[in-house]
Amino acid sequence: MAAGKGRKLVIVESPAKAKTIAGYLGGDYDVEASVGHIRDLPNPSELPAEMKKGPFGKFAVDVENDFAPYYVVDPDKKKKVNELKRKLKDADELYLATDEDREGEAIAWHLLEALQPRVPVKRMVFHEITREAIQRAVNDTREIDAALVDAQETRRILDRLYGYEVSPVLWRKVRQGLSAGRVQSVATRLVVERERERMAFVRASYWDVEGDFTPDGTAQQFTARLTTVDGSRVAAGRDFSDRGELSGTGVVRLDEALARRIAEACLAASARVTDVQEKPYTRRPSAPFTTSTLQQEASRKLRMSSKNSMRVAQRLYEGGYITYMRTDSTTLSDAALTAARSQARDLYGAEYVPDAPRRYEKKVKNAQEAHEAIRPAGDRFRTPAMVAGELRGDEFALYELIWKRTVASQMADARGSTATVKLSVDTAVEGAQQVEFSASGTVITFKGFLAAYEEGRDDEAQARADAAAEERRLPKLSTGVALEVIRAEAEGHETTPPARYTEATLVKAMEEKGIGRPSTYASTIGTIQDRGYVFTKGQALVPTWLAFAVTRLLEEHFSELVDYEFTASMEEDLDRIANGELGRVEWLQRFYFGDEATTAEGLKELVDDLGEIDAREISTIPLGEGMVVRVGRYGPYVEDTRGTPSPVDPLNGMDADATPSRSAAEGSSVAPRRATITDDIAPDEMTPARAGELLEAAADDGKVLGRDPETGREIIAKAGRYGPYVTEVIDEDEAAPATNGRSKKAAKPKPRTASLFKDMDLATIDLETALKLLSLPRVVGADPEGVEITAQNGRYGPYLKRGTDSRSLQTEQQLFDITLEEALAIYAQPKQRGRAAAAPLKELGEDPVSGKPVLVKDGRFGPYVTDGDTNATLRKDDDPESISPERGFELLAEKRAKGPTTRKRTAKKTTKKAPAKRATKKATTKKA
Repeated sequence: MAAGKGRKLVIVESPAKAKTIAGYLGGDYDVEASVGHIRDLPNPSELPAEMKKGPFGKFAVDVENDFAPYYVVDPDKKKKVNELKRKLKDADELYLATDEDREGEAIAWHLLEALQPRVPVKRMVFHEITREAIQRAVNDTREIDAALVDAQETRRILDRLYGYEVSPVLWRKVRQGLSAGRVQSVATRLVVERERERMAFVRASYWDVEGDFTPDGTAQQFTARLTTVDGSRVAAGRDFSDRGELSGTGVVRLDEALARRIAEACLAASARVTDVQEKPYTRRPSAPFTTSTLQQEASRKLRMSSKNSMRVAQRLYEGGYITYMRTDSTTLSDAALTAARSQARDLYGAEYVPDAPRRYEKKVKNAQEAHEAIRPAGDRFRTPAMVAGELRGDEFALYELIWKRTVASQMADARGSTATVKLSVDTAVEGAQQVEFSASGTVITFKGFLAAYEEGRDDEAQARADAAAEERRLPKLSTGVALEVIRAEAEGHETTPPARYTEATLVKAMEEKGIGRPSTYASTIGTIQDRGYVFTKGQALVPTWLAFAVTRLLEEHFSELVDYEFTASMEEDLDRIANGELGRVEWLQRFYFGDEATTAEGLKELVDDLGEIDAREISTIPLGEGMVVRVGRYGPYVEDTRGTPSPVDPLNGMDADATPSRSAAEGSSVAPRRATITDDIAPDEMTPARAGELLEAAADDGKVLGRDPETGREIIAKAGRYGPYVTEVIDEDEAAPATNGRSKKAAKPKPRTASLFKDMDLATIDLETALKLLSLPRVVGADPEGVEITAQNGRYGPYLKRGTDSRSLQTEQQLFDITLEEALAIYAQPKQRGRAAAAPLKELGEDPVSGKPVLVKDGRFGPYVTDGDTNATLRKDDDPESISPERGFELLAEKRAKGPTTRKRTAKKTTKKAPAKRATKKATTKKA
């Protein structure tokens, strides 16, 4: 190979990172992006024909030969690989500068395998993209870490074996196309278990008394709450079990009558102070951000999803604004400690900085990453004001959050004092002769780190209460002081079920249990939503009935695979492989084939010996009172297993296999009632009473609106499977005229039916509107040549039709209102392909690559960005209204790098045995 003249090729993952780094390295370096992974395990269907029947045919992994993987270059990346090979021909050195974690190390190794360089190879790593960090990284390289690559490969093969063995069981027993996964199934189970707790929760009511008091002759008023009655503590919400039962001893539960009598008696009496306690208050700042705490705080404070917060953090990292964003370390480097302390001193004063730096060495369970905490990049941090001209929207908000948290972590404690006052009232009420109230308040005398930052709370109501308590000042009081009772009111309360997980609290729970890793939290939450196992209701994550069925099957037949401790132990084992303490083949052998020494079953044996699984029973969730929810092929439905003597359609729009239960089918005249469950009903809202309402609504013949004055037929409005609609009722004896002499019985006419418009409500629909709907399609008129123009509602919305020429309308209301003149004006315009081009949703400016204006548009398959030549679909968490120009340019760059989409995927044969792979790792990564 002819070597270049001192050229050096640097390969990173993303185009944005490549652009930033290129600016720091100078003209002797070519910086290119691989755009993520270039090779992976193919789907078995994509294997060459001669391999489909061989050892790689089932998983693209030879489980009998040391779990050797079969990798292929992704078809979308072949163009990129060829481009990198061309660049390599002109280079004297190759720098692999992917992220320093398992995935990044694996990407570097796959690049090495695909490119087969003949020049010296260096592994270049850095944790922030600043000029100083990049130049240090160029001069301090290392070899590829084979153990890290082994850990990533083990994780990839593990996930392939898990998914490909367990998912087909779900296809057969629950529904076709479902998926199971090592982390996603456990995360789904967490959400389902919380919903089960909510469904089993029994509310309990309790009462207490709140009063306002003031020292005699003063205007200082404060609020206190009833805490004891005749020496017994008054029950609060924490004293009740989830079954609504009062737990503990020495606790009294007030009912409404007694609480009101106590309040009335207090108003007629006076109070006296029985105890005053005051103690110092100190609050320490939180540690700098890890991946999980950043996701949690971005969710609480910025309402960002986990996926979006990580996407924004990735852009900040690649732009050189923050350090590497996938880490579970809370450690700051000495340079960062100095920068944070210096900035806190400059902005807030020397008294706001403690004498010694704060060091947060503690890591979470199974911590893997060796990076710093997430912080502003550089040896001197840029304040939010300094980057305000460069960052916008989410990027600025997240940077500001990271900056505040980092600086605050090196600031002094908040200090103050907390006072607690107890006061007694003699009521002479039977059963409550003497009652005691309590009040507390905190006064912050020195804000310390709170001047820069305060951590959010998952429980917003409790957070507001705590904030109010911290701002509450109590008057100076001493024991024995008499108090006047200004107000006393009885208040009723109800216990509340456990709160559903939000993205923030689910990430927190997964981290605490050691499930998943910083780099997987966001993708896991996205996956369980994309798979239809979880949906969002506000900020809450709500499981679907499908998730209940899948979780039950896994719990009963693959209990170990969804066990929290077992899943966490797998993460620990992957860490041991990454540290070189455990062999990859040894671990996979034990996981898949079992352990003879401990007689533990492996995954293969679990799947082979499943036995009989009652699919109907697995997909049944009892509600009580004979009501059950069943998950069918076409969605969930509620069923009354007690049946009804009324005749019913045996399918009723449900599944063909949804046969009556045995108890219901014992009598031939009894069949179960069924009703579809709409998506707006959360599982914990599906009580037996609610199920009954759905069944009654399903059996209802519809809301009678009146009669059509022309036909005399009754017009009704109904809720159907595909939404509300109106229809006419045709009597049994009504028939159309016979069309031939041989017909003995005339055909019954088909009733007219029409769906309600999107802005119409079933509860308020009237006869006049219903008749308008049933009159569609409407004849608007005829054009000058006599061709009739009609207004119709179709699958893709409202439109006009003239012969074979159709034109879209903007709103459904135009079906009723459009005039002939307006219709002719539409036809006078040149016909456009598809719908008329709508105005762009947003303009992002000129693309730095093509130099053309970039627009955000709404397409048939969702919003996308385009410069006229390249189109890139927005991701799930990209908001068309607030997307930044940088994000739009990034999407276009990624699309260009991938090249044109190819439909046919062909596998490139790159079979490789595990021993050869290890030899390759050592032989091809020598440090130059």
